[in-house]
Amino acid sequence: MVCGALTFELPLCSSFSSLCNSTRSVKYSARLRIQCSNSTPEVPLATEMVQNDAFITGGAYGFERATISLTQKLLSSPKKVTLIRHGLSSWNEEGRIQGSSNLSVLTETGVQQAERCRQALENMHFDRCFSSPISRAKSSAEVIWQGKEEPLVFLDSLKEAHLFFLEGMRNVDARVRYPKEYTSWREDPANFYVNGVYPVRKLWGTAREAWKEILFSPGENFLVVTHKSILRALICTALGLGPERFRAMDVNNGGISVFSFNKRGEAMLQSLNMTAHMYTDHIYQY
Repeated sequence: MVCGALTFELPLCSSFSSLCNSTRSVKYSARLRIQCSNSTPEVPLATEMVQNDAFITGGAYGFERATISLTQKLLSSPKKVTLIRHGLSSWNEEGRIQGSSNLSVLTETGVQQAERCRQALENMHFDRCFSSPISRAKSSAEVIWQGKEEPLVFLDSLKEAHLFFLEGMRNVDARVRYPKEYTSWREDPANFYVNGVYPVRKLWGTAREAWKEILFSPGENFLVVTHKSILRALICTALGLGPERFRAMDVNNGGISVFSFNKRGEAMLQSLNMTAHMYTDHIYQY
């Protein structure tokens, strides 16, 4: 007597290739059909190959719906956005609080990191590159975008958070001189405020503005070069997370993150803070 049948479709990949330069996976999946019986043992366990229209990469596919729309309006087409944090800066090296200051500049190591980003993405086509106009991000973008015909687009909405009197101070000194403010900035950034201004909460509004400027631009594949705090805000707003999750993720100098957006402006995080190219000659293809 047959008690039932179960059918599973499992992806078969020739290699893991979602974010590297290896050959794409085969377009097949295995359909595993299990038929259980206590009277017909001759019924075999069957596995058959069926063709699949989508490339199976080991990640999410069939991206049709997400949770919220960043744009509240339809886009002209699906979009892909690659986010990069600028290379190592002089104030990164010195352990200083940077904020929106333009006095921290890209170091020699930072230039090399930006060059590694350029090489890692050399097989990718980008329609446009957006950058913060602040020096360390601007210089990184110029290295990454060198040789392209399209000019860089500088957006004020990609500037770093303004941290008032903390900017330029070494972390060890700020902790001693402004213990209340410094502790709030480090441990409870969503509630950190100066003269009634909440920099991190304000950053969430700035990030939403930046997303709209980017996503409504002509083209389908964009590059964005900016700073750690605004990157955190961009990532969190795309995922529907509030300012209290500001320190729930980190982004390294030269770290690469990738989002896909459907036509409704809903986001899917494809990768977060990729850094393989910082240590190897890794080439991304996604």
